[in-house]
Amino acid sequence: MLTPDITTLWVVAFLLLCTYLLNSLVFKPILQVIDQRTNAVRGARELADSASQKATAAAAEYEQKFNAARTEVYGQMDEMRKVALDKRATLIAATRATAEQELKAATVRVQQESQTARESLDRNANNLAGAIVTRVLGRAS
Repeated sequence: MLTPDITTLWVVAFLLLCTYLLNSLVFKPILQVIDQRTNAVRGARELADSASQKATAAAAEYEQKFNAARTEVYGQMDEMRKVALDKRATLIAATRATAEQELKAATVRVQQESQTARESLDRNANNLAGAIVTRVLGRAS
């Protein structure tokens, strides 16, 4: 069997010292930087997810408000159209009634003038007939 001598112990001690120094001076700082980066990336992802959720919620709220406003505007437009159609119907009815009254009045006036003209023609025809009879009979006598 081999018996360890002092150089083997020095090599083991030196390896342990190198391992401790490398671990404390190199590996721990590198691992800390890696952990910090991992935490920073995780925090950035969480922040991005949060911002994405907020943006989605804001977009949904905007869409909802936009649709509500659109519905309200369409409702107002329909109401205004109904009022305009009712006003138009009222104006058409009033115009139609006025036209019918004027037509009736004109018809009555034309009938009266026609009656007056007939009476005048009848009178003139009678007078003319009397004048013709008088002339014809007056010359004959």
